[in-house]
Amino acid sequence: MAVTNFLACVLQHLIMSMHVFADKRDEPMYDCMQQSLAQVSQWMARLLQELESQQKSLVPWRALLSAALQHWQLGLIAGVLLLLSVRLSRWLRKRSHEEDEDADSQRDFRMYFSKGIKHSGSKLRYQSELVLWLVDKLLHACQEQLPKRFFPVLEQAIGVDSAFEGWSPHEDDAVYCLLVPLKPPRGHAFHLEVGVMGLGLVMDSCIRVEQVCTCTTEQVAQDMPCFLHHPEKALRKNQKSSLLHTLCTSSYLDVEKTALWFQDLMRSAWEFVPQSRHYSMKVLPSSRSCKLQFTDVSGRTLLVEMMLGMQHGDSDIFVSSQATEALFTPSTTWSVSYAVAESKFFWVMARLLPTDSCHLSCLQLCTRFLVGTGLSSHILKTVVMHLLNTMPLAGWRRSRFPEQLDEIMWDLELCLEKRCLNHFFIGNEDLYEEIIMPQALQRAVPLNLLEHLKHDPAAHKQAMRELKELKNLLSIQLFYRH
Repeated sequence: MAVTNFLACVLQHLIMSMHVFADKRDEPMYDCMQQSLAQVSQWMARLLQELESQQKSLVPWRALLSAALQHWQLGLIAGVLLLLSVRLSRWLRKRSHEEDEDADSQRDFRMYFSKGIKHSGSKLRYQSELVLWLVDKLLHACQEQLPKRFFPVLEQAIGVDSAFEGWSPHEDDAVYCLLVPLKPPRGHAFHLEVGVMGLGLVMDSCIRVEQVCTCTTEQVAQDMPCFLHHPEKALRKNQKSSLLHTLCTSSYLDVEKTALWFQDLMRSAWEFVPQSRHYSMKVLPSSRSCKLQFTDVSGRTLLVEMMLGMQHGDSDIFVSSQATEALFTPSTTWSVSYAVAESKFFWVMARLLPTDSCHLSCLQLCTRFLVGTGLSSHILKTVVMHLLNTMPLAGWRRSRFPEQLDEIMWDLELCLEKRCLNHFFIGNEDLYEEIIMPQALQRAVPLNLLEHLKHDPAAHKQAMRELKELKNLLSIQLFYRH
């Protein structure tokens, strides 16, 4: 009876251990032990049943001999059970240690990216503020140097695009993009002739320049003639100063002429900026914007690109000098830009999200691997913006960094499979009140950014292949870079 109770206890211990760790069924060792335990359990039950039956039927001396033999068999079973128990205990300890190591690795990974990308984000914020400070000083010097006559009025620059949003796919080689709004000079008016699509959406536009009467406003400044009513004799020497004769083509503000004028203005104004003693500035070639390279005394450089633009009404939509994706863009065409609205969206998110949010880390890591592929960073950015606008904000904590990466990849894959990703602003009525959009645009039919994939199977196949490569690269980064 003592042996039987002992064996029953050992068997019960093994069964309980196997059930407690039932989530390890994928392990070969676990499967082998489970099969062995089942066989031994059946063998022991059958042997105990035979023992009880024979003990009732055998004569005393035969029962004694049989009992001795069967106690030996039971002892063998006990030894097998003990061996299984020891091996199972060792395996469970080893498995628990491996799980602890995996958990430590995941914590190390999160700490690695938390510190690495946080450092990168801090660097971007510092350099963004430095760029804004330098450009503000430069624009102020420009206004001081501008003739008090008939050139566009430069307003305060607005930081836009990834670097000013707190992320960049290029990290150390980030380009700091700014939009400089233009206002018409005295005696002129700007009229935005909006280009439209079939859906009535604002697209690429032209800026028509018109001369306006300044008779009443110019009474104080007699040297500023009214182009409409000033006597012809007095106009003769000032006519060439009119904006229509300097920066326009057929009464439309010319992007390339205006960009060239702005570049020359930057060169001449820099020497009057106090910071020119600590930085050298070089104007880089560009036909539709002003690209600057600032270099400090230690040789570190900052790349800045300034686009010129005009605001559409009082909204966050602008038309800008930025080049379009078309093979040829007329010099009088100004492209529609949602860059200010996008930057404002990320500013709102920074205010509402948890302080340890991982949304910028996700963008920076993913877009880093998109460089050189057909998948644009703006497509991925749009996916993230939609998720930020619909998911619970608390779910973006840095502790959920890998899960949020999976969510972004899953959503991007779904969009590519369906060949559909809606423009974030067009047709979106669920925007924060800080973002100002025309109601007609918010109520419009959503614009599909992946419409071209419906008509180009080869491009769609390539996009899916590049997505697969991106997911593989992220997996390697997640699980092998500790």
